[in-house]
Amino acid sequence: MSFSKKVSKGILTAALGFSLMGGGTYAYFSDTVEVNNTFAAGTLDLSVNPETIVNVTNLKPGDEISREFTLTNNGTLDIHRVLLNTSYEVNDALGDNTDDFADHIKVTILYNQNNATVQVMETTLSELSKITPDITAVDTFVGGEKVPNGLKPGDINKVIVLFEFVDNGEDQNQFQGDALQLKWQFVAEQTEGQLNEG
Repeated sequence: MSFSKKVSKGILTAALGFSLMGGGTYAYFSDTVEVNNTFAAGTLDLSVNPETIVNVTNLKPGDEISREFTLTNNGTLDIHRVLLNTSYEVNDALGDNTDDFADHIKVTILYNQNNATVQVMETTLSELSKITPDITAVDTFVGGEKVPNGLKPGDINKVIVLFEFVDNGEDQNQFQGDALQLKWQFVAEQTEGQLNEG
C-alpha cells in the first residue's frame, strides 16, 4: 500500500471517528433539586357574643336599655373592619301608625377598650338602617373620616349599645302594643392583599 493511500485511509478513519463523536451521545455533570411549595389560605372568622343582644318587652317613652357584647376574631387573618348592617320590621298592633316606630328609638354605640368608652355613633334606628358603619373605627381620624382599627387574630373588642325610646313630649299613643324586630348583621372584611417577599 502506498504512502498516499495509507494517509488517505488514516484521514478517513479519523474523520469517521470525529463524526461518530459529534453525532452520538456524550456525558456531562448534572444535579437535580426538588422543592416543595405550600399555599394555605387563612381564615376570616368573626364571632359575636351573645347572639341575641336585646329582647325587651313593656317599653314606654323615656326607657333606656344598655347592652354589652363582644366581637372576637377567631380566625388567622387580620380583620380590616367590621361593618354593621341594620334591618328592622315594625308590627303595628292596631294599624294606626303615622310615624315609623324606629324614628323614636335612639341608638348610641359605644366601644369599650381598656375601660375607656368612646362613642362610635349616635343616631335613630331608622337612620342606622340606611348606613353601614364600621364599628371598629373609633379613635383615629384622617381628613375627618374614622380610620378602621380592625381586629387582629385573637382580639376581643367589647361594644356597648344604648337604646332609648325617646320621649318627644308629644302624643306617642300610636306605638302602644307595637313590636319592633331588629336584625343586626356584622360583616368582617379582610385587609388588602400584600406582596410576601423572602
